[in-house]
Amino acid sequence: MPPKRADGSVMSTMVLSKRHAEILRMLREEGTVSISDLATRLGVSLETVRRDVKPLSDDGSVVRMHGAVGLAGLGGEAPFERRMRENAAAKRAIARHVAATIADGESIMLDTGTTTSFLARELLGHRRLTVVTNSSDIARTLATVNGNKVYMAGGELRSDSGAAFGVSAIEFISRFSVDHAVISVGAVDAEGLMDYDLEESEFARTVLARGSRRLAVTDHSKFGRRGLVRICTFDAVSALVTDLLPPADIADALAASGALLDVARADVADAVERS
Repeated sequence: MPPKRADGSVMSTMVLSKRHAEILRMLREEGTVSISDLATRLGVSLETVRRDVKPLSDDGSVVRMHGAVGLAGLGGEAPFERRMRENAAAKRAIARHVAATIADGESIMLDTGTTTSFLARELLGHRRLTVVTNSSDIARTLATVNGNKVYMAGGELRSDSGAAFGVSAIEFISRFSVDHAVISVGAVDAEGLMDYDLEESEFARTVLARGSRRLAVTDHSKFGRRGLVRICTFDAVSALVTDLLPPADIADALAASGALLDVARADVADAVERS
């Protein structure tokens, strides 16, 4: 029987190797995976992964993007609901780790993102929080429970994430000063933090400026990616919270900037969840 693409259609005459099958399996489960992450998980070099991906890309089974690879037909940023399922264990571990550092009665500002949405869910056991966000998902999660106060920025709502952006959203959050400012990022390299959208990057930069403690949260799949827009260099954050140690160049740049590297282990979080 001829091999099939991830969507079930028949591939061409290319021979499907074990690594090709494993790459497609990862993409079915996670949507997009960085080239560097594929190399690490498959135990091969970056060049080997690129060679493996090329026939899949030529055949139309996958699409290459921004140092990563995704399933064909899913180009661009994935819908918010599907992105919530990508690397969910890692994002949950990061969220749980950060939530443990936030006390009842404190104030927190969160931008829109899947990891910050996981953080909102981990904060459901907290009380009397003051929350400022542009995310309708985060606002719905934390409003009207446990004596929380939730302030949501207004502006144009995005159809994919239900988040508000634009000048009015930035002006609104600029009125607040909070204990904890937390942003999620789409790409991290040795030069700092990046994302793929100008308005999201500008909003994230403003969030960081409003916090006494400034956290960037991201899972390991974002390491080594190059985003379209620079958010900031590492010296603009108090800490980068992630689930695995980053490559040496990123770790060295973090140390040189004075920012803390804080690693939350996904396997520990899953063990706690099962207990």
